[in-house]
Amino acid sequence: MAQAVIMPKFGQTVEESSIVKWHKKEGDVVKKGDILFEIETDKSVLEVESFFEGTLIKVVIAENITVPVNTVVAYVGDKGEKAPDAPPPAAAAPKAEAPAPTAAAPAAQPKADAPASAPAIQMPKPAVPAAAVQPGRLFISPRAKVLVKNSAVNAANIKGSGPGGRIVEADVKAYLESRGYANLKITPTAKQMAQAEGIDVLTVKGTGDGGRIRTEDIKRAIAEKPKKMSKMRQIIAKRLTESFMMIPHFYVTVSVDMTDLMVFRQELKDAGKKYTVTDFILEAVVMTLQEFPMVNSITDGLSVSWRGSVHLGLAVSLDEGLVVPCIRDAQDLSLQELRDTAKAMAAKAREGKLLPDEMTGSTFTVSNMGMMDVDEFHAIINPGEGAILAVASTRETAGVRDGKVCVRNMMKITLSCDHRIVDGALGATFVNAIRKKLENVEIWKSLA
Repeated sequence: MAQAVIMPKFGQTVEESSIVKWHKKEGDVVKKGDILFEIETDKSVLEVESFFEGTLIKVVIAENITVPVNTVVAYVGDKGEKAPDAPPPAAAAPKAEAPAPTAAAPAAQPKADAPASAPAIQMPKPAVPAAAVQPGRLFISPRAKVLVKNSAVNAANIKGSGPGGRIVEADVKAYLESRGYANLKITPTAKQMAQAEGIDVLTVKGTGDGGRIRTEDIKRAIAEKPKKMSKMRQIIAKRLTESFMMIPHFYVTVSVDMTDLMVFRQELKDAGKKYTVTDFILEAVVMTLQEFPMVNSITDGLSVSWRGSVHLGLAVSLDEGLVVPCIRDAQDLSLQELRDTAKAMAAKAREGKLLPDEMTGSTFTVSNMGMMDVDEFHAIINPGEGAILAVASTRETAGVRDGKVCVRNMMKITLSCDHRIVDGALGATFVNAIRKKLENVEIWKSLA
């Protein structure tokens, strides 16, 4: 009997996902543990394994289509078996803005048929009429599809006259005739490149003799072609735009003398104990947040909610965008434990293996660009937090010490604050408390 593969629910906050890549195609043999496909949530890209053995007899949801969790995406069964009709994907429930927490609420229990820790697979439900059109899917007849490919045009520019807007061969011919395709001049290489890249040659201006389209023209069209942002980048853009528009930011910058700490760090390294500058910064932030809990709070503009635990966010830069793994209950970790946890979470982020729940719930974030040769920068507060610390590069700078000019290793740190809950005096006091801890090497001798 055919087994239904459904869109898994990774994390309590994930309501929908899209398949970005199928690793198997219809007719392929599938074994337990084989990677079936990759999905993209609003936070990460994750691989989904098969819980069944057999043949992938039907792919229901194509790549780059967003559907709610628990939607049937494929069927695995015996070779030659007919797959049942898949039910249409349910509409995703509208997402409401989460109010600021006023008290610790019990964690939502995962559904029995969709555990957060593993892909959810279920038996097929009784067949119901399939949806007529999948969102984002192009309906085109086989003959029309061949003509589109041979002509190197984009079917998305063609209006279909068939049932349900289906593009038929006559529609393609009419499009070609109306756009003067018969008089088009294009080199064979340029036409082949346009076919491979999905460029409509009728939208390209030729710069060759007599308006002939050359490969250079297709390359320019490819470079100018709008590229859809990844779901992660879309969510980053949306959330940070909302944050910057809704949260009144102000900034406080201080210079930290890192000279003594850098010397002590080298002594630790020589003794076989390796610590990064980030490790000391994170620990200093955790200690200071415990002293100033208001900076570890959140507001909805009407009330303020204090958080008793420090769930520390660490910004990690990826090619796809910025992710913030969360180190939970950081106040309970030793300096060494904090270092090891931060290192493991950053590595997991770069490998694309962070689960959505590992990137939610932070109460304060540290963004360190010290390795990127910057003098100073201002970070945007992550939604759900009251402040964020931006750490710049350490520079050799002329300074005065004991009345004499000398070279010191100076590092600027900037606190971005939500002015609704953190005023100027508190922001300045907080960031200076971090500075004093970093400059007091005796603190680190007792902790390392």
